[in-house]
Amino acid sequence: MDIQTPRGTKDILPTEIGAWQALELLLRKQAQYFGFTEIRTPVFEHTDLFARGIGEQTDVVGKEMYSFLDKGETSLTLRPEMTAGITRSVIEHTMLEQQGTVRLWAVGPAFRQDRPQKGRYRQFHQFDAEIFGSPYPESDADIIAFAYSILRAIGLTAFEVQINSLGNTASREAYRVALVEHLMQYRDVLSHDSMTRLEKNPLRVLDSKDPSDAEAIRTAPLLTHYLDDESSVYFTRVQAILSALQIPYSINPRLVRGLDYYSHTAFEFVTTRLGTQNAIGG
Repeated sequence: MDIQTPRGTKDILPTEIGAWQALELLLRKQAQYFGFTEIRTPVFEHTDLFARGIGEQTDVVGKEMYSFLDKGETSLTLRPEMTAGITRSVIEHTMLEQQGTVRLWAVGPAFRQDRPQKGRYRQFHQFDAEIFGSPYPESDADIIAFAYSILRAIGLTAFEVQINSLGNTASREAYRVALVEHLMQYRDVLSHDSMTRLEKNPLRVLDSKDPSDAEAIRTAPLLTHYLDDESSVYFTRVQAILSALQIPYSINPRLVRGLDYYSHTAFEFVTTRLGTQNAIGG
C-alpha cells in the first residue's frame, strides 16, 4: 500500500529545515528584543475552550475544527489557533496577578479542517504574540510594530499594513444593529453562507468573496462611523504612535475580524505578490 502524507499536510525535509531553523531563531531574537517571553501550550485543548473563546457561531468552530472524544468521552480539539490556549494558561497559572502585564510569544503547529488550496494547509505553523493586562492603545501599536519588525528583518518589503477599529463592545453592538438592517435588504440575493452568518455572526459577511454578496458589502455602513468617543480616541492614539514610529499604514474600513475576542484595533499585513490569498500576518 502506498501511504502518503494526509491531505493538507506537508513534510519538512532535511533540505528545508535549515531555513525553518533560521526563521525560528530570528523570531526568538525579535521577541526577546521586544520583551516577550516564550510559552508552549498543548496542541489539543478541551473543545469548550475554543467554542467559548473563539465563538460558537464562527466558521472556525462551526466548520473547521478537528475534534474528537478521548477514551474518557471528553471532547478534545486540536488547536485551530494559539490565542485561546495561551489565554487559558495565563488565567490558570494566575500570571496577571503575579506580573500585572504579561507579554508572551509562541510558535508551533495549528490545525483547521479547511479546504486545502494553494499556500494553505490543514496542519500549518503559526507564530503568535500576546499582551495581557494592558487596556491601552500603546499595546496595540506595540504588537503592530513587533510584527512589522519581523517582516522587515526577514527581508520583506512588498507589503503594507492595513488597520481598522472594531471599537469597544458598545460600538460593535451599535454597528451590528445597523449592519443587519442593511443586509436584510439583500437577503434575497445573499449567498447561503452569508445568510447563515447574517443570523449568527453578521460581521463575517463582510469577509465574503462570493460575487452574490459584492453589492451588499460595497454599500454596507462602515464600522468607523459607529465608534463612540472612547473608541475614536483610542484609534487616533494608535495611528499617532505608528506615525511616530515611522511605520507606514493605511486605514481599511472594511477590515473586520469575526472571532468573538477581538476588540479595538484590527490589523493585517498584505502583499501584492500572492494573488487573492494576500494576507501574511495580522
